This record gives sequence, C-alpha cells and structure tokens, in this order.
Amino acid sequence: MLKIALIGNGTIATYVAEKLAASSDVKIVQVICQPGREEEAKQAIGQDVEVIHGAAELGQGLDLVVDCAGHEALKEHGAAILRRGFKFYTVSNGAMADPETALEMEQAAKEGKTSLRLLSGAVGAMDALSAAAAGGLDRVTYKGCKPSLGWKGTAAEEVLDLDTMREPSEHFRGTARDAALRYPKNANVAATIALAGVGMDKTEVVLIADPNATSNTHEIEAEGAFGRFTFRIDGKPLPTNPKSSALTAMNVVRVVLNEAASIIS
Repeated sequence: MLKIALIGNGTIATYVAEKLAASSDVKIVQVICQPGREEEAKQAIGQDVEVIHGAAELGQGLDLVVDCAGHEALKEHGAAILRRGFKFYTVSNGAMADPETALEMEQAAKEGKTSLRLLSGAVGAMDALSAAAAGGLDRVTYKGCKPSLGWKGTAAEEVLDLDTMREPSEHFRGTARDAALRYPKNANVAATIALAGVGMDKTEVVLIADPNATSNTHEIEAEGAFGRFTFRIDGKPLPTNPKSSALTAMNVVRVVLNEAASIIS
C-alpha cells in the first residue's frame, strides 16, 4: 500500500483524491491545508484523512508527497518537505522560474538526499523533448492560446481589452522565465517545457487570447540533433473550475498509480 500526502484541497487535489479512492494500492493519509480550512479539506479529500499544516507534521511512514496547490504552496512547504527526505512531486513548475526558489529546492533535496519531480501537467511530449535535449536542441518554441476570459486577472489585461476583443491577439512574447514570472497562474506549461528542453532563458514563448476559442491550446516546436517535432494539444478544463487543466489532474493520478504499480508503462 502506497501512503501519500497531498498539499492542497482545491480542484486538482479533489479530482486526484476522487480517482485514487478507487485504487486498493494507494491511500491518501494526510493533507496539508491552510489554517481555518480543515473541514473544507476533509470534505474535499476524505473524512478519514489527517489534516495538517506543514512539513513538520508529515508522518514518517509516507512514501510520497504531492503538491497540487500552486506556486505559493511549493515555496512555503517544498524545501522543508525535501529536507525531511520525502520523495516529492509538484505541478507548480512555474515557481522554478524564480532562481532563488529553484536554488532553495535543489539545496533542500540534496540535504534530504531525495528529489523533486516536476510533473508534465497540462502538456505532453515531455519525454520526447527531454530525450532530444540529451542530444542537443537548437530551438524550442511554445505557443499558448486560451479563450479571452481565461486570461482575466492576469497581465494580459494590461495589453488587451479582454471583454471587447473580436480577433485572436498576442499579449506576450518573450522567454519562458519571463512568462512564468509574469503569469504565475497561467504559465506552468511554459516552465515545464523550458525545464525539459533548453532552459528558462532560451525557450521562446508566445501567449495569445482568442475570443472564439473553446479550449486551451498548447503548441510546441523543437529542432535539434534528433530532427524536428511539433506537438499540439487542445486541453479542456476540469468541469468545476475553468482555470484548472483536466490533464494536469489526470497526470497526477497517473504518476501516483505508477508509483504503486509493479509494471510501469
């Protein structure tokens, strides 16, 4: 039986808990939540789950800790979890665009003699991209397009009138690092691609708002010694939250089940 702890009790964590409840090989035993949200966490993750508030309370018998909560949660809890030696997975890849955060996580993992795994989340082809990087990459470009209203509350509002626009419009062009820092809740994909490929400062990113779009589109182009590939995915959000990628939640379920599996595909 694989015993795990989750960070967060939001949309993604709730989906993960619901799917893992069907497995006899995995049990969520603890959840880290914000003070004052204990009952909400139990309702989302399970009434038999122990609700805690930080790394110091994690049980020694845990096999895995999974962050489903976002950048701030990773910054708050990540280093302490790694120093305690727990295997740790996160979907908050964009937080690694901050050099101080990335250095802190690396040092903490070394101290704890463990590792932090950055999950692929809302995008695919990361196995091909990381393999290509081993042979040498010349160029990696990521283009992300979302419905206009999906960019509400972000820096896109400084460039575009999201309520009245009629045609697709670009509102950001730059590096993956700048994208992840400027759009902390929207550019996890850019960071994921960068970390698998040529890095934060060499990955080219274009972000687009489209009033006619009905899904979030992610396109990757890569060239290198391996040749060239193009990957595109039209991703749907989770039904309960239009800002949460369904594939991100599904990816968390997959990697956790793989941890408990005898044969991994």
